[in-house]
Formats: sequence, C-alpha cells, structure tokens
Amino acid sequence: MTASHLPALTDTLDAAGGTVSVYVGPLAGPPVFTRLPDERHYAASTMKAAVLATAYRLVEADAVDLDEDLAVHDEFTSAAPDGGRFAMRHSYDNDDEVWARLGATAPLRWLLRRMIVRSSNLATNLVLERIGTQAIAHTLRDAGATRMVVCRGIEDAAAAAAGLDNLVTAGDLARLLAAIADHRIAAPAYCDEMLAILLDQECTEDLAAGLPAGTRIAHKNGWVERIRHGVGVVLPDDAPPYAIAVCTTTDLPDAEACALLARVSAAAWADRHDIGRG
Repeated sequence: MTASHLPALTDTLDAAGGTVSVYVGPLAGPPVFTRLPDERHYAASTMKAAVLATAYRLVEADAVDLDEDLAVHDEFTSAAPDGGRFAMRHSYDNDDEVWARLGATAPLRWLLRRMIVRSSNLATNLVLERIGTQAIAHTLRDAGATRMVVCRGIEDAAAAAAGLDNLVTAGDLARLLAAIADHRIAAPAYCDEMLAILLDQECTEDLAAGLPAGTRIAHKNGWVERIRHGVGVVLPDDAPPYAIAVCTTTDLPDAEACALLARVSAAAWADRHDIGRG
C-alpha cells in the first residue's frame, strides 16, 4: 500500500505559490511522499534543532557541561569577516524569561530548553557562541543533512549582508529529527533528553494543529515574514513513528501558511499506517 491522502494535496500545495517543500517518511528508509525536498529555504528558527543536537553531542564528548553557567548578554561577534559586534533586540524575541536574566547567568541546560520550547533567540545565540558553527556542521553531516547550513547567529545583519545565511531543506530537517528520535545522532540517553524537550514545544500552531488532540509530536518550527517551516517526529500509539517536514517560502499570510502546514500534517496522520511500511 502507498500513502493516498498526501498526494491528494498536490493541487493545494501548487496553489500556495512560492516554494513549498514537503518530506514525510519513516525514521529510517526512503520517504513515502516528497515535494521539492532538497530545495533550500532560509532556516528561520528551525536551525535551533541543529544547535540542540550539537550541544548534546558535545556533552557526550565531555566538551561542554549541561549544568555550566553561561553569562547572559545581548551583544555578539558577527560571523562576517570584519563584521564587528551586533546587538540583539528584545522585541524580536519570543521569550521574555531569558531576557530577564540579562547581566546574570543561566545554565546551558535551561538555555537549550528555552531555545526550543519558546524559540528563544537570545538563548540560541548564547548556546551558539559556546559551541560554534563548526561543530554544527559535523552534526549535520552525521545526520545525513547535506544541504543544511548553520553559519551565523540570529540578527547578525553584517553576516547576512555578506551572504552568510542559515539554510534548510525539508529533507535535511526531517533527517535531523529522525536521527534524534532513532538514537543515531548521539547516545540513546542524550537523544531521549532532546526528544523530551522537543515534545514540550509550546509553539503548536502549525504541524501540531493538524493532529488529533493529545498526539505526541516532537517538533520545532520557524517563522519570519513570508516564511513558515515545521519539522517533527510524530509518535502515534497505533503506528510506527514518522518524520515530517514542511517548508514554505511564499506570500501567504502567516495564519494561512500555518493552516497549510496543519493540512499536510493531517494528511500524513491519515496515511500513518502506510508511512510506517516505508
């Protein structure tokens, strides 16, 4: 048997305009449905999943400690050559709790959680400053994410102007989350900790909105003007887990883009028994 509900969305996805990418498949093996899975999109906050995975890999390697305290500050060195330093904006963030610690310290473990469940930009840059982009590149390579790039912090305008952008594909995002859920990117205990954080996601307006109430989904989303992405691993009670990623770069209002992601998620749920067969 093959998935039937997902292919039926082709006209809807075409009508959205812009670029809409989809990847749905089991945690291991080929996908059951794709649409432009290797097309690159600006990452928005989905890059935070790669930061999370890399931090835990470094914990496993004894290079960082989850309980170490990091100084909370809002100025960072640009990734651009001679880019100087840049200041972040509280108004651009989605999480007041990290900003409340400005001038103090916060444990790495707590920052990682805020980075995911509330999509904290400040927490992300603090963690990124600690672990570096080179380590993230190794994580992506080991996850099989060959076209995804994380090369700068959030709000690094000088780096963006120099052409340094964080980029994702639906296929790479799905492979990264699948590698966490399937215990392939780090030791099982660390993968389970990451999965628990992703399961506690508080921003649930896109992929999660297309699932029945109470369905477990470990996920991360990202959004800026004209962009709405979501990636997750869905854990049904009656079928094997599956990975789903939807990336949209369109002119849709964000509410409509969220509804589109929810519709793809609902179709994948309807096909969940076929997805598990690969």
